[in-house]
Amino acid sequence: MSKNPWELADRVLAGETLSATDAMTILQAKGAELTAILAGAHRLREQTFANRIELCSIINAKSGRCAENCSFCSQSAHHATNAPVYPLKSLEEIVAGAYKAEAEGSHCYGIVTSGTRPQAGEEMQRILTALGQIRATTQIEPSASLGILDAETARSLAEAGCVTYHHNLETARSYFPQICTTHDYEDDVQTVRLAKQAGMKVCCGGIFGLGESLEQRAELAFTIRDLEVDSVPLNFLNPIAGTPLEQMRDLQPLDCLRIIALFRYLLPNKRISVCGGREPNLRDFQSWIFMAGASGTMVGNYLTTSGRDRETDLQMFRDAEVEIHAC
Repeated sequence: MSKNPWELADRVLAGETLSATDAMTILQAKGAELTAILAGAHRLREQTFANRIELCSIINAKSGRCAENCSFCSQSAHHATNAPVYPLKSLEEIVAGAYKAEAEGSHCYGIVTSGTRPQAGEEMQRILTALGQIRATTQIEPSASLGILDAETARSLAEAGCVTYHHNLETARSYFPQICTTHDYEDDVQTVRLAKQAGMKVCCGGIFGLGESLEQRAELAFTIRDLEVDSVPLNFLNPIAGTPLEQMRDLQPLDCLRIIALFRYLLPNKRISVCGGREPNLRDFQSWIFMAGASGTMVGNYLTTSGRDRETDLQMFRDAEVEIHAC
């Protein structure tokens, strides 16, 4: 290793920007060196967030029949999976989900739809109305994840009350053609920029364990850092039968912790949340996500897979001695 891993947190706190070499030091760390890196990431998290964490929840508001061919996704029309298929849920269902998420302690509630981009007309109007109602009647922060945006749609979402737009880059630019060929990586980058220009916060991360190299994990982290997003969701592949990656098992629990730590070192003041794939990939190390630098996690169910029951997660938070930051 080129530099002392015990000194990485000191350098970040001194205002230094870590290099690609430093990123590889984190991603390759083992034994006591990994312990030191995790301790440094924990220190960086506490510097901004103390022992507080934030919870987020989502509703799969429209499922299946997506025209994109993302190789990990059960909702792609290109793959034969058992994922549910249904049109946009009713206004009442979407808003009721926000009330439930708020009651259960979530700080952010995401309306997620399948498809390349939002469908204009009644469907989009229903989403805008839901965002407005949630913003007006709850303390929770509504967010949306609707696919690729244009400037006009981004402005409409912001005006309706969408606090945060969620749009993942999924993987490194250099690896993206191995994962998706139905749209260009730059479309995703531009969506992040348009959401920011419209005045929304941006939640932008990726999914790991797709077969990417360590260098490509670092590449994605640097891209997200340079986009200056507000929060970063980290997902770990939960292989779905019927997708091209159904046999992919590329992550061990400590790999996940290294990835979380990398993002904390590169983005010391940003919200970093562990989302999809937490349970099957981290297994007995789930509570370690906070020591690795995460400042939040998703609770409840994911898009097409189930999460843990709420009480089990609440017990984990108590055991980890972290405090849920209320709305």
